[in-house]
Amino acid sequence: MDIAMVVLGFVCMLIGMAGSILPVLPGTPISWLGLVLLYLAPSLPFDWLFITITGVVAIGLYVLDYIIPAMGTKRFGGSKAGAWGTTIGLLVGLFVPVPFGILIGAFVGALVGELIVNKTEKKLAMKAAFGSFLGFLASTFIKFLATVVYLGLFIYKLIGNWDLLF
Repeated sequence: MDIAMVVLGFVCMLIGMAGSILPVLPGTPISWLGLVLLYLAPSLPFDWLFITITGVVAIGLYVLDYIIPAMGTKRFGGSKAGAWGTTIGLLVGLFVPVPFGILIGAFVGALVGELIVNKTEKKLAMKAAFGSFLGFLASTFIKFLATVVYLGLFIYKLIGNWDLLF
């Protein structure tokens, strides 16, 4: 049972890292679930404090994931259409076979979303698209960093409890 929980936890870590980039997966909460699965291994003593603190951080980052791109968009004069355009462009960029398709798709999506709302203000639309794009990049970086830290904690706890698990 211990090996199954460790393997499932590690798979959640990898899915969480992918989810930190892909907007359809809640990356940080999935990585946190990997930590929980590690501690649910029968041979490992459950650490409530560790799981609670990492869980609060995961939930906080999940909430910030919606706030940061909106802040970037508003700071540069953007609209909700720019934020939605960023997400849609990102999803389209996943299927475009060019390097950095995700980044290009996110920016183009934000620009198209802003141009739909600000038809005559092309300069304003470009500025707002840039803000939306920066918000997306900041949010993605923070989520990815958090999932890498969670993976590091997972490995640290796994190695530290190796004799109990195996």
